[in-house]
Amino acid sequence: MTSVRVNELISVAGQPDAAGLAAFADEGFAAVINARPDGEEPGQPGNVAEKVAATAAGLSYSFVPVKGSEITEADIRAFQAAMAEAKGPVIAHCKSGIRALTLYTLGEVLDGRMEPGDVEPFGQSLGFDLAAARRWLERRAAQTADVKAFFHPATWSVQYVVADPATRRCAIIDPVLDFDETSGATGTSSADAILADIESRGLTVAWILDTHPHADHFSAAHYIKGKTGAPIAIGAHVTEVQILWKEIYNWPALATDGSQWDRLFADGDRFEIGGLEARVMFSPGHTLASVTYVIGDAALVHDTVFTPDSGTARTDFPGGSAAALWRSIQAILSLPDETRLFSGHDYQPNGRHPRWESTVAAQKRDNPHIAGKDEAGYVALRQARDRTLPKPKLMLHALQVNIRGGRLPEPEGNGRRYLKIPLDRL
Repeated sequence: MTSVRVNELISVAGQPDAAGLAAFADEGFAAVINARPDGEEPGQPGNVAEKVAATAAGLSYSFVPVKGSEITEADIRAFQAAMAEAKGPVIAHCKSGIRALTLYTLGEVLDGRMEPGDVEPFGQSLGFDLAAARRWLERRAAQTADVKAFFHPATWSVQYVVADPATRRCAIIDPVLDFDETSGATGTSSADAILADIESRGLTVAWILDTHPHADHFSAAHYIKGKTGAPIAIGAHVTEVQILWKEIYNWPALATDGSQWDRLFADGDRFEIGGLEARVMFSPGHTLASVTYVIGDAALVHDTVFTPDSGTARTDFPGGSAAALWRSIQAILSLPDETRLFSGHDYQPNGRHPRWESTVAAQKRDNPHIAGKDEAGYVALRQARDRTLPKPKLMLHALQVNIRGGRLPEPEGNGRRYLKIPLDRL
């Protein structure tokens, strides 16, 4: 297998076979990065076989699969992380080498080590056409909303800071309060990392937003409000969720009027993040109260659709509905095809890196839960899938915090806080 040397750190190549991977090890490479999704063509070795062959050859192995037209910053950063973890020179491959070189080159531009105008000449000097990389940078420069993600590995959750570059005002969306169910310990390191990033970029928090009451992690909305003074908000149908779970928890004192938040958004409501206009779309199905925030050219969709290789969200929680989720998804897919969609979870199918960004066009074309489906077909698929899923391990812990805007239970007489777990209820 012929490789092209980019520099002393990295070379790129087309698709190797097992013998090619062994040859790479003989040539002094320490690590291989596979940037090619499985199933692109018949006879392709695939991720699992490549990992086995690479390991047998003494190479460390990373799987960062991308489609050329759908590269995101998460992909670029994952590629950089794989390079940083390597214990020597890296060989990165796709089908031809161009996607691997694109990932490397875009990282150099994002980190200021290369100018955008130098991308195509750089590719040409190595025998590659990087016009697609130039177009990626042009699209990025035209984006109106600056969206930065923070992945929470313990719960596979994605937290977001959405900023207006002009005014430096931002919204924090779906922040996580750390919780260890084995010890009952709570922590703020994830939320504090977001706040530190905001401070380092000179941003001001205008809003703290939850897309719905989460069943798999605690919301840090209340904690961050205490640190910033910014208002917290959620969809107005949260009151229906409060009523539902008030009965499940046998919680007479729980206020079910949504007063735990500063604002309850109705479908179609608009608000501002600096100079960015934001719009609320009621998106039920996963829960009774789920909303999508459309901010500039981005939509924060949380548990509706995931990245196309991961399908859609479950609908078997109390108040969930597969039919309602199908209709919510169709409303999201009515946005312009180029709209960036940001999901709230990523479960890393097939061991790939975490990613959370897609587009309306990619969802229509590539999501197997959506492409070629009608409502009846989707509902049947979704309900069958839901029957195979265990309940989230933090569901009963998290809901009693999250239906109160992220407030932990009040301390009891001994100064300790306690969660209440209904037995044999679900």
